[in-house]
Amino acid sequence: MLTELRIRNFAIIDAVVLPLAPGLNVLSGETGAGKSIIVGALGLLIGERANADVVRPGAERAVVEGTFEVGDAPELRALLDERGIDVEDGVLVLKREVPASAGGRARAWINGTAVTASVLSDIGRALVNVHGQHEAQSLLDPEAQRRILDAFAGAQGQSAAVARAHGALTAAQAAVADLVTRRNTAQKRADYLQHVAREIADAKLVEGEEQQLEDEARRLTHAEELRALAGELSAVLEGNDGAVLGQLGHLQKPLASLQRIDPSVARLQEVYDAAYYALEELAREVAAYSETVERDPARLEEVERRRDLLFRLLKKYGGTVAAALETGRDARAELALLESAELDLRELTVAVTAAEAALQEAAAALTKARQKSAARLAKEVEAQFPGLGLDAGHFHVVLTPRATIGAVGAEDVEFRVALNVGHDARALARVASGGELARVMLALKTILAGVDRVPTLIFDEVDAGIGGRVGQQVGDAMRRVASHHQVFAITHLPQIASRAHHHIRVHKGAKDGVTTADIEVLEGETRVEEIARMLGGDADSATSRAHAREQLASAVSGAGSGAVRGAGSGAESGAASARPAPRRVPRGRGA
Repeated sequence: MLTELRIRNFAIIDAVVLPLAPGLNVLSGETGAGKSIIVGALGLLIGERANADVVRPGAERAVVEGTFEVGDAPELRALLDERGIDVEDGVLVLKREVPASAGGRARAWINGTAVTASVLSDIGRALVNVHGQHEAQSLLDPEAQRRILDAFAGAQGQSAAVARAHGALTAAQAAVADLVTRRNTAQKRADYLQHVAREIADAKLVEGEEQQLEDEARRLTHAEELRALAGELSAVLEGNDGAVLGQLGHLQKPLASLQRIDPSVARLQEVYDAAYYALEELAREVAAYSETVERDPARLEEVERRRDLLFRLLKKYGGTVAAALETGRDARAELALLESAELDLRELTVAVTAAEAALQEAAAALTKARQKSAARLAKEVEAQFPGLGLDAGHFHVVLTPRATIGAVGAEDVEFRVALNVGHDARALARVASGGELARVMLALKTILAGVDRVPTLIFDEVDAGIGGRVGQQVGDAMRRVASHHQVFAITHLPQIASRAHHHIRVHKGAKDGVTTADIEVLEGETRVEEIARMLGGDADSATSRAHAREQLASAVSGAGSGAVRGAGSGAESGAASARPAPRRVPRGRGA
C-alpha cells in the first residue's frame, strides 16, 4: 500500500506531501489544478520514461518519492531479493530524480540502493497498477484478454507451463532443422571434404616446419660459403703460427712474472684464463659447425619440394600450418556428421515427439481451466453491468481453437459484448466507446480484485462521459474494489468523490510569481464544501451543502459502503455536520 507520496519541482508542483490511506482515496479539484500531474509523478516513480520537461521552471531537478507498506508479500520479497534490495520493517521507499539539463541522466533508488529504470519499473509494476482512458484501451488487446481470463481461472501456472513446453518444442525442432541443414550441406560437399581431408592428411604437416625448412634451405644453398667462413675462423684462432690462441699462450709467462712482483694484480690472471678458455671453446664450436656443413644437392632439392608443397597447401587452407591442420580437422568432423546424422536425427526426432506430447498435455490442462472459467467470468462480469449503467449489457468470453498450439495455448481468447438491446455480441473494439470500455474494465477489476496481487490501483478519470446514477454506481464499484486493494482515483464526479474513504483536494496557488499546485486533506465541513462544489451548485448555499451531505451519507449506508481493513474511522463519515478543521499539508515538507 502507498502510504505517502512526496513530490518536489515536478511540472507546476513546488513541493507537496500526499498522505494516502487504505481503501478508496479520491483526488478532486478544479480542471487544470494539477490532479493528473500527480498521477504523472507517480508514473515516473514506478518507472515510466523520464524527461527533463517535467522539471519545474527554475529548479535543478524534479524529485518524486513514495513510501510503501509491503508487509510479507512473498512474491514481491522474492523479486526484491533477486535484485539485492533489502526490506526493513515491511517498508519500501522508491525515489526518482530527473535533472533539468537535457543531457543529464535520471536516477532511481529503492530503499537507498541505486537501481536502473528497468528494475524500478519491475518493482513499480508489482506495487502499483495505473488505469485510465489509455489503459482501458488495452482491453482491446487479445493478449490482455487472455491474461485476464488466466488470472481469473488461477491458470497462470498452466499458462507458464505451456510457454515453457512450447519453448522446449521450438528448441527441439530447431535442433532437428539445424542438423538436417548441416547434413545436407555435408552431403553436397562430401567429395570436396574428402579431398581436403586426404590432401592435408597425406601432407603430414607439422606445426612450425615452415621456418625449419626455410632455415635448412638457406644453409644448403650457401654450404660452400659457410664452410669457407668457418675455415677462416679456425685458421685465425688456431690454424697457424700467428693464430690467436698461440699468441695468447705467450702472454702467460710475463703475466706470471708480473704477479710475483705485484700480487695485487692476481685478478688479471683470472681474466686471462677466462679469455683463453672462451677462445678455445669458440675454436671447438667453429670446427664442429664446419663438419656439419656440406654441400648436398639432393637434400636441397628435397627441401625445396617440401617447401613448394607447403606453399600450395597453405595458400589454399589458411596461410599457416596451424590453419591448414584446423581445416583438415573441420573437414573430417563434417564428414563424420554424415556417418552419425541418421542416429542423431532419430534421437532428436524422439525428443521432438516427446516435446509435442508435453506441449499437448500442458495445453490441454490450460484449455480445461479456461473452458471451466470462461462462462463463470462472463456471468460475474455481466452481473456487474447493471451497477455500472450498462443495464442491457451482455458479456461473453469466446475461446477459438488455434490451427496449431502456440506459446499461449491451443485457443485464442476474445471478449465480446452486446451493450444495447437487440444487438449481437461483438468484439469490444467494434462496439464499446471509451467510457463504456472504462466501465467494462472496472467490472473486470471488481471481479479480479480478489486474485490481483498488485496492492495499489490508480484510476485516472475513468469516469469520463458518465454522470448521475451511473457515476454513483461506478463509485460504489470502486469502493467494492477498495475492500481488496488500495484504490486511488482522480475524479470530477461528486458521486465518486463522496464514496471515498480518504478525500484530497488539489488547488492552484502561486509561489514567487510562478503557478504552483497544493493539496488539502478534506474532512468534515471542508469535504461537504468540496462535494457541493462538484455538484455544480453554490458551495456556500444550504441547499448545495444539504445535497452534499446526502451524497456522503449514501456512501456510508449504501450497498457500496465496502468495509476497508485499516481505514481510519474519520474517513467514512463526511456527512457529519460538525467536523475538525481540515489538515493542510504544508508545501515546504520534504518531497
